[in-house]
Amino acid sequence: MRSDHEGFKCEISVEDLFEANRSKLDLEWIAGREGKRNPIRKPRIQKSSMALTGYTAHIDTAKIQIIGETEISYLFRLSPADRKENLLKFSQSPLPCCIVTKGLEIPEELVAVCEDRNIPLLLTPHFSSHCIQQVTSYLEKALARHLTRPGVLVDVYGVGILILGKSGIGKSECALDLIDRGHRLVADDAVTIWKNGPETLMGKSPEMTRRHMEIRGLGVINIKDLYGVSSIQHEKEIELVVELMEWAPGDNVERLGLDERAYRIMDVPKPFLQMPVRPGRNMALIIEVAARNHLLKSAGHFSARRFEERLMKRISRQHEETDA
Repeated sequence: MRSDHEGFKCEISVEDLFEANRSKLDLEWIAGREGKRNPIRKPRIQKSSMALTGYTAHIDTAKIQIIGETEISYLFRLSPADRKENLLKFSQSPLPCCIVTKGLEIPEELVAVCEDRNIPLLLTPHFSSHCIQQVTSYLEKALARHLTRPGVLVDVYGVGILILGKSGIGKSECALDLIDRGHRLVADDAVTIWKNGPETLMGKSPEMTRRHMEIRGLGVINIKDLYGVSSIQHEKEIELVVELMEWAPGDNVERLGLDERAYRIMDVPKPFLQMPVRPGRNMALIIEVAARNHLLKSAGHFSARRFEERLMKRISRQHEETDA
């Protein structure tokens, strides 16, 4: 089993969150602009319910605070003095930001406290449920553990295939052949990988090399310009890992396909194939077949195992006939 463990965790600023979700959530920045660089380190949000009553023991300063209709209604039921007192207790913690949902009227005391404590206060006309779903989805991706490793990522028949191999073995040329056959390029030369859930790995190209490939003897080419927008994809789930390796006499190469190996990235195992490269082998065609075979296996059809079962039955019958 092969593995790759390196990676790092990110943090984003409130300004990053605001710009990325401004149009999707129709966000409006109400107060606390001085806190635009406040860090957000966790992908989960926290409803401010109990914290607004003055009980702040379990407030999480790494999470965004969501203030919905229930919380706003409670604040308006308090006297101005009690409201101010509770909000001062609430804002003693270094909160990254607060989002008020449903376009609700915001108490003046909340605006003042956020402005004074440099806590960004955002307003959205959307319901809390929609806001939480959108923000959580964005944060899970933005705060995911990432790594960047050499390789090529292609979409072949809907299967995300990460092609590995030492420099110069022909990864990019193989990917170019696949693109010419109608498949899609996700990343060439370097692939940025992150987890999107416990068992899901996603990959994309670094911004600098997106849509481009480097072909030895030809140079850097723009795949979108050459083959059209349908030839590229922004990101793709990694479902199969293929390593191109030099053919050497005596190498123990899988012949039947019964040995199911895995390649671990960020402790997530993915099906792993090693493919010898030699003159005359059409690697693009072989990878197409690997993608088709992966789809069959996913649907419960294991060709190599069925072949082995038929072979063992035939051998068993021959033994019975010989004994008779």
